[in-house]
Amino acid sequence: MHTIGIIDVGMGNLRSVQKAVQRAATDAGVLCEVPLITTPEQILRVDKVVMPGQGAFRDCALALRGGVGEAIREQIERGTFYLGICLGLQALFQDSDEAPGEAGLAVFPGRVERLPDGAVDPTSGEAVKIPHMGWNQLTLSRPGAGILGIFDAAPPHVYFVHSYHAVPRDPSLVAATAQHGPYRVTAAIQRDNVVATQFHPEKSQGPGLALLAAFLRA
Repeated sequence: MHTIGIIDVGMGNLRSVQKAVQRAATDAGVLCEVPLITTPEQILRVDKVVMPGQGAFRDCALALRGGVGEAIREQIERGTFYLGICLGLQALFQDSDEAPGEAGLAVFPGRVERLPDGAVDPTSGEAVKIPHMGWNQLTLSRPGAGILGIFDAAPPHVYFVHSYHAVPRDPSLVAATAQHGPYRVTAAIQRDNVVATQFHPEKSQGPGLALLAAFLRA
């Protein structure tokens, strides 16, 4: 039986992510344990890693200092599958506009930038609301991007809640985007064993469960 560890750094909707992974496992017929994990030792023992998060980048960066962050990096370097959700995507980069001076995991070069206030939607003429909250359709940047390849034939609408998005130094890291007014938001990244989404699979109903099931089967 595989263990899918959900990293608890004291932030976000951990129980809803845990329940969504358990539901996806049942739907996919995958036998696994889905514990919440907090220590470096626990992180290094699991078969796959899920890093969710809602909240402030500064608090996340502080929680990842030392052993926890090192264990996550070690798992990624080993080739262990990693799924980051929202802040779990942003934490993979070097730093963020939200917390100048605080370092992310720096797995990938790049930074997290705020979506500016005051923009107008060029289609509707209405003010663009920040935070970006609601359903948007994915635009896939490259076919067959790991587990995101399940969306190649019909990119779905998924659910977002955020004011910041990742801007990788290497644009080929971006696997999917979404349009929010004039802004093209980084919706997902993928490289080898790492997939991370700015949207919330646990809040995205059928498409979200399908993505989690693909992660469990990978």
